[in-house]
Formats: sequence, C-alpha cells, structure tokens
Amino acid sequence: MKRYLSFRILRSIISIFLVTTITYGVIYTMVPRRNVFKEDINYGKLKGKPDELANYENTAFSKMGYIDYLPSKDLIDTVSEEHEGLTGESTAENKAILEEWSKANGWTLHQLPISQAFYATKDIPLPQRVFRFYANMIQIDHPWKVQDPDNPDLERSLRFTKDETVGWALVGSGTQFKYQIYFDKQFPFIHQNIVHLNLGVSYPTFAGQDVTTVLTGGQGKTDSQEVTFPTGVTSKSAVDLTSRQYQPIAKLSSKEKRLFDDNYTITQNNYRDPSMMKTSFSMGVIAVLLAYGVGIPFAMLMARYKGKLPDRMGIGLVTVLISVPSLAFIYFFRFIGSNFLGLPDTFPTLGAGDIRSFILPTVILGMLSISNIVIWIRRYMIDQQSADYVKFAKAKGLNAREIARKHIFKNAAIPIANQIPASIIGAITGATITETVFAVPGMGKMLPDSILANNNPMVIGLVFIFTTVAVTSILVGDITMAMVDPRINLAERGE
Repeated sequence: MKRYLSFRILRSIISIFLVTTITYGVIYTMVPRRNVFKEDINYGKLKGKPDELANYENTAFSKMGYIDYLPSKDLIDTVSEEHEGLTGESTAENKAILEEWSKANGWTLHQLPISQAFYATKDIPLPQRVFRFYANMIQIDHPWKVQDPDNPDLERSLRFTKDETVGWALVGSGTQFKYQIYFDKQFPFIHQNIVHLNLGVSYPTFAGQDVTTVLTGGQGKTDSQEVTFPTGVTSKSAVDLTSRQYQPIAKLSSKEKRLFDDNYTITQNNYRDPSMMKTSFSMGVIAVLLAYGVGIPFAMLMARYKGKLPDRMGIGLVTVLISVPSLAFIYFFRFIGSNFLGLPDTFPTLGAGDIRSFILPTVILGMLSISNIVIWIRRYMIDQQSADYVKFAKAKGLNAREIARKHIFKNAAIPIANQIPASIIGAITGATITETVFAVPGMGKMLPDSILANNNPMVIGLVFIFTTVAVTSILVGDITMAMVDPRINLAERGE
C-alpha cells in the first residue's frame, strides 16, 4: 500500500507539472504579450506620456515574467560598480559604456523617447520562465527572511507565546510574518504563515497583487470593528492584526509608529464577503454532497422498481438531463428558480451576506452530476439483484426493501466511491459555467474572466489549482475504493 501510494503521489505530481507547464507554454508563446494591455485603463491614459508609458510597459512585462528590466537608476547603479564616473546623462561616452556592458551581459540597451534616459531589458527564454515559476512557487518564512540594513540588530527567533493581540501563537522575529502559527474561531481554526504558495503577480486585473492573495483574500466591503493596536490605541478599523508583516525602518510612517510597537506594521483588511477560493470550494463540496444525497436514493428506487413506472420515469428524466446542454440546463433552472421560487437570478442581487444567493448556483451545480451517479448505481444494483447473496437473503424472508438497503447498497459503495473523482472534476468544470451565468465571485468565474482580460498569471494559477484538485480527487477515489472493498489490494502489482 505504501509503495502504491508513493508511486501514485509521484505520478500525481508529474501530472500536475505537465498540465501546468503545457498551459504555461501555450499561453506565453501563442498569446501576443501586447494583448495584456487591452483591458488596462491606465495604459490608455499614459499614451500622451511616452516616458511613463515605456516604464509602465516594461514594469508590467517584468512582473509577468516576460523580461528582466533595469530602469535608469538601477542600470546606472549596477554599471557604475564596474565603471567609475558613469552618470545617467545621455552622452556618447556614457552610452558607449552602457552598450559595452549590455552586450557583455546579454542585455539590450534602450533610451526613453523624451528624456533620453537609459534603461535595459533582457528577454527571458520560455524554459527559464517555467523554471522560475516552479523554483519560486513554495515560499518558506524563517527568522532570516528579513534583511533590513537599517535594523542590523534585529532579533531573529521563533517562540511559542501568549501574545496580547492574538493569544497563543508561534511568534517570529526576523520573519516576514509576525504570527507564524495562530488560532481563532474561523475554519480551519489553526492558521499558518510559514509556507506560502507563490503563483505570480496578477495583471491587468487586480494589478500588483499576488495571485494567491487575490484568490484567498476576502471580497466586497471592508469589515470595520473596534480594534486595539499593540501600543494600546483603540479605534474602529478593518485591519487584520494576524496578517502583520515586516516593514523596513526607512518606510515606517508616523501613524504606524503610533499604532505598532515594532516593525510588523503591514496588514491586510478584513472583508465582509468570503474569498473566491472559499466561495467556490463551499459551493463545490455542497454540490457534490447534494448530488450523492439525491442520486443514491433515486438510483435505488429505480433499481428496486426496474421496468416499472418509477424506473421508466427516472430513465426518461436522466436521458433528458444527459441530452440537454449544460448551458441550457443552467438557464432553464435559473428561470424556474427565479420566477417561481423567488430566488435571485444573479449572485450580486443579494450578495454573499444572504444565503439565498448561493441556493440556485449550488443546486444547479449538484444537479449537473446527478445523472451520471444515478446511471452507475442503478446499473450496479440491478446487476447485483441476480447475485447468490441476494437469493439467499430472499430465502431468509427479507423483503426487497431490506435486501436493497442492507445488502445490495453495501456492495454499491464501490461504484459510489468510483464516482468521487468524476463528481469533483464535474463540479470544477460545471462551476466555470455556473459561476459565470450567476456572476458568482468565485474561481470558476475568475478563469474565463482572466482569459478574456489576458491575465496570464491568474490563468496559470487557476489551472494549477484546478489540476491539483482533480488529480488529488482521483487518488482519493482509489484509496476510498480500497477501503470499502477489501478485495481491492492496492499493494499488489497491476491492481
């Protein structure tokens, strides 16, 4: 079993790597890089300022991994270490020095249109971009993470203590985040800032924010409450003190010095609405549970009355569900729900604060998977009705309902477990359409929005997350099958 799991985990990692890498390669080679500015409002505003526009373009390309970029000041500071007397003036002598350095180090020298200031760029080959993506994906926080030249005596430590702000926590000094591990009343109750997933920087939508922060951070209006800061100052604020990060001494403001007693002053806000990831995962889990909760009894009823009216009606309904395109299915039940049940036909109508906003998209997402579950379980239970153990149970005097519930259904756990990966993958693919139709602010809607906005880092990040969930669900499905059926021995070769 351990050997099997080791190989399956390795194969899962390779599968995630291949899918993400292929997607990365397709996007960064086939989509013209200039398309990223199509939906950028700021780009159009800078067209009358050529110097600022050039800097804006190169900064954006650098954040997205297309190029390495040295602005004028950085270029002069770098080259002047080798050539004393170099200045930023656009003289022939300075240009000759910079051109020589650029050619020797693989850079291309440029000048701004108006000021004629020098800057340099270097195109990053695709294999190197992919390598950087994976090399920087896992970020580990530690006491030597912060390097602040203005604070050479910074204490570097990790200690588990009862903090006045958050209670018992693993508190770091010299780490990027102050609270490495802390506890609160929100699921999953134990939180950590030691390991972070770096999926790049979002652009042009949510420009400048980490992809992970966009997907996991709250949404909507900020949630302001009475907050007592470390210095004892109390005020109404939306800051989340558990997210405190190190701020270099040179950047500390007078307000931050008044509110905080150390350099950990960078904070995120609390928001009223859940994150994209929480919204999508909550809806997906409930949809899968709903699909099984409805599909299993429905399949058992059809199998019990095989060939009779309930079975015929069920087959007709399942056939319709399979035949109707998903988009038509979603719009039809959205119409029924909004016109006859009074439920909102779009998520923003009532917002995340009202449970009714989640009902239609979640129910429809679950219904998209019911037909496959019903077909599998019905077919299996009908096949089992002619098995010897069923005949023996009948001979003991058990009625059809008892036989189906106590005996056949136990064996039906195998196809139920077998459908787990398909149901989870179906929830992922269905969420992309469902969330878009209902304008649900989740990861499913974010994927097509990011494609249309040419937000390449966000697309790569979402593909990585969806692929990881899909591949993991297949592994979980195999393990579950081995648990419910002792005849399946994953440790044997070829099983």
